[in-house]
Amino acid sequence: MFARIVALLKKNAAQLVAVVLVVGVFGFVLPRVADYGEVWRALQDLSTRDLALLAGTAILNVVTFAPPWMAALPGLSFGHAMVMSQASTAASSVMPGGDAIGMALSYSMLRRWGFRVEQVAVATAATAVWNTIANVSFAVVAVGLLALGGQSHALLTTTAAIGGIVLVVGLVAFVLALQDERNARRVGGIAERMANRVLAVLRRKPVMGWADRLVLFRGEAIGLLRRRWHVLTLTTLAGHLAMFLVLVAAVRAVGITADQLTLTEAFAAWALIRIITTIPITPGGLGIVELGLTGALVSFGAGQVEAVTAVLLYRVLTFIPPVAVGGVCLLFWRRVAPSAPADP
Repeated sequence: MFARIVALLKKNAAQLVAVVLVVGVFGFVLPRVADYGEVWRALQDLSTRDLALLAGTAILNVVTFAPPWMAALPGLSFGHAMVMSQASTAASSVMPGGDAIGMALSYSMLRRWGFRVEQVAVATAATAVWNTIANVSFAVVAVGLLALGGQSHALLTTTAAIGGIVLVVGLVAFVLALQDERNARRVGGIAERMANRVLAVLRRKPVMGWADRLVLFRGEAIGLLRRRWHVLTLTTLAGHLAMFLVLVAAVRAVGITADQLTLTEAFAAWALIRIITTIPITPGGLGIVELGLTGALVSFGAGQVEAVTAVLLYRVLTFIPPVAVGGVCLLFWRRVAPSAPADP
């Protein structure tokens, strides 16, 4: 009996850690930073203008989910892109499997709508790579902007440096893989061996065939990136910055002035959290974002009650609408008439 309990705990260790972390942040840490009663009173003081601005930025954030997928997958309509992106985001945010569940759902939807396996694989990889580039770039830019103003943030500088190194290594491998078929096979083989070493430690089945898959991926990716890299870049930046606008609206709505927290400092705090949450510790970064972003805003000069209020507003507006809309899409996506797009 005891052995079964131990085995069960080991199997669900990640989920247990996530639950403990979320409960700890919301039940013990944040209430010590700011009393929830004061936070509620601050929310009640929001004006009609503030509420309208917050709602507008939240809607803009949701709408910008679709364009990067449309750029990465020519032939995908805005309606289908919205359904797919919102449903996968909802699944990633609330289900234990996180991003893996969201990616599987995206794959299922896109295949039903008639896209080839190679197209889906390239689009998924392209959006993931561009999102990672954006997150690391934001952190690097934030470090530079702070330095221009005579400021610095040790944690942001460290994460930006680590993220930059990892990104450079990844981009070098990516470029080499796209250079020719031989390099694609070589990079695919190396990646497969590294993945299997990790899987062996986790006692999972090894993966196979990555070299051949990367060769197929290369042929599809070169054509897409040559034609669409600039559109993918612009839509990805727009999507991320729309989320930052939600934070700015929340910060100003609760009364944190530019004298207390400049736009550069708000951007730096946001960029720090964006790069930290690239590692999926909890679904949707729940608990991690609230704790880290509150700490960063306070360290830059925001009041504790105002910082907690702004962060909770930001999280509600960036977490709840996509999950709610995505939940509806997830329930009814099978009713969306499949359409096989013409090959680009």
